[in-house]
Amino acid sequence: MLNVEFTYSAGLSSQIKESLKSEIVFSGRSNVGKSSLINKLCGRKALARVSSKPGKTATINFFDAKNFTLVDLPGYGYAKVSKSEKLRWAELVEGYFGLHRNIALVVQIVDMRHKPTADDLNMINFLSQSEIPFIVVMTKSDKLNKNEYQAQLSAITEQLKDYEDIRLYPFSALSGEGMEQIEKTIMEAL
Repeated sequence: MLNVEFTYSAGLSSQIKESLKSEIVFSGRSNVGKSSLINKLCGRKALARVSSKPGKTATINFFDAKNFTLVDLPGYGYAKVSKSEKLRWAELVEGYFGLHRNIALVVQIVDMRHKPTADDLNMINFLSQSEIPFIVVMTKSDKLNKNEYQAQLSAITEQLKDYEDIRLYPFSALSGEGMEQIEKTIMEAL
């Protein structure tokens, strides 16, 4: 369990402070369970705000974890957000990756109940081409029965097979499935 404290939020790339420590970055589409994963990893109920409304997190949130920084990127792919807001989000996230960051690992999050979206695949492709170390965490695994679970795991594995040495971790915020492996991978990346 990670011991972290909120540091600051950036709504524009110009507000992003210098990267002084290794960073563990959480990325995923809106409403994919990113905040639930962060809260579970940190053993806190409301460190990262969980919302039933997609598109709520419009800033990059930075958290201090003593020897590293945890970075929560805004969710992408939410259709009901204005074009100007989508452009601001794109500038913010592209600005973040365009700065010289000490990224140790990106935790790319997808919903296990569905195939990765075009936005998910664009992000995975960007990470792979940029040679940024990443893992894929498949959230909401507890919402599938055994047959659905195996079918989705196979389908997602097949869809991402072209990415060399890709690491996939099913995760449930309810049961804690995948927590140990994800924590271990984060610590190894640091």
